Amino acid sequence: MTAPHTPYTVAVLGLGRMGGAMAARLAAQGWDVVGWTRSGRTSGTAEVTGDANEAVAKADLVLLALFDGPACRQVLDDVRDALRTDTVVLNTSTVAPAEASELARQCGPSYIHAPVLGSVPAAAAGTLRILAAAGQDALDRARPVLEALGTVRRVDDASTAAALKLIANNSLAGAVLALRDSLRQAEAIGLSRAQALDVLELGQLGGLVARKRSFLAERPDAGTAEFTIGALAKDMDLLAAASDTPLRGAAGLAHTPAGPEADFAVAATVPAVEDAVLEPLRAYIRGHATGDPVHFRDAFLPTAHIEGIRDGAFVSWRLAEYCALFQGRPAPDEPARSRRIDAVDVHGTVATATMTLRHGADTFTDIFLLARADNSWRIANKAYHRHS
Repeated sequence: MTAPHTPYTVAVLGLGRMGGAMAARLAAQGWDVVGWTRSGRTSGTAEVTGDANEAVAKADLVLLALFDGPACRQVLDDVRDALRTDTVVLNTSTVAPAEASELARQCGPSYIHAPVLGSVPAAAAGTLRILAAAGQDALDRARPVLEALGTVRRVDDASTAAALKLIANNSLAGAVLALRDSLRQAEAIGLSRAQALDVLELGQLGGLVARKRSFLAERPDAGTAEFTIGALAKDMDLLAAASDTPLRGAAGLAHTPAGPEADFAVAATVPAVEDAVLEPLRAYIRGHATGDPVHFRDAFLPTAHIEGIRDGAFVSWRLAEYCALFQGRPAPDEPARSRRIDAVDVHGTVATATMTLRHGADTFTDIFLLARADNSWRIANKAYHRHS
């Protein structure tokens, strides 16, 4: 056991996966740790109290390990009168940049915004990477605790620390979705899950595959989640809101059938899109291949519109007008034409899809909105862009 540089009491508010792991790490390193959690969860390695005010009244440093910004605000409001004026508040929670700035403003110079990179194993081993924003005095006082948990990287301000954490988690979400695409394609061409994981472990996604192999193989002994789909989806929502920029990861994770409490890696094991969703898209392809408008009537809802730019002008065709463009026979160069479904994302009873069509000198990008009605899927609307 390693004794702390300057013995003092640490109150850990929030004993979930990460809070519990950090409390256990600090207790194992010789710190006097008292924990509190709204869920009533107990810890075998630290004293636990049911009263947050009691926990912070004893503490020289209060470590927050809470789910989101509203939880941080509520807990700090509840304990504010019990905090001593010299108590350092060390917030490791993942929150929005604007929330981090407001918390720093409210708490003053003794506040450190310090989101962490790494999950439960890193917390237990003391190898977290910590993005710390604070004044020098507060940082010096908290440094022994921070260094017991991992490596400190100082950043300019609370907003920057929060933003950097969201960007780091965005790369994690991107890796999970890239892995999902690879596993879906492997399934589509007849490869086993084990074969795909073996080769993916050799490439750029290898670290993720190696760490999460039991979850990706869907083994019953995979263990408990270290970082959940719900937590990662929440972080992606925060990033999308802060940047005001579309973010595929937020929707891609939020609708994972495994549910929000599953380990985030399980999001990569979502099965391929059901044939029922693909059928109207295949009917649409048959319409182009044969020139027979009956296939378009099978593919689209009767109320559908098809919209885009034709001969320099915006057009919005009703389905009947669109079908009238086809003469019931294939195009003369049909053998040289191709169509490819690029992406399909299902969100309950609606879906979006993208398709690329190469028709002679022109390439079209078609964007579809699909809806499920009467237990079948149909295309509700289509917009397209022509590239020449």
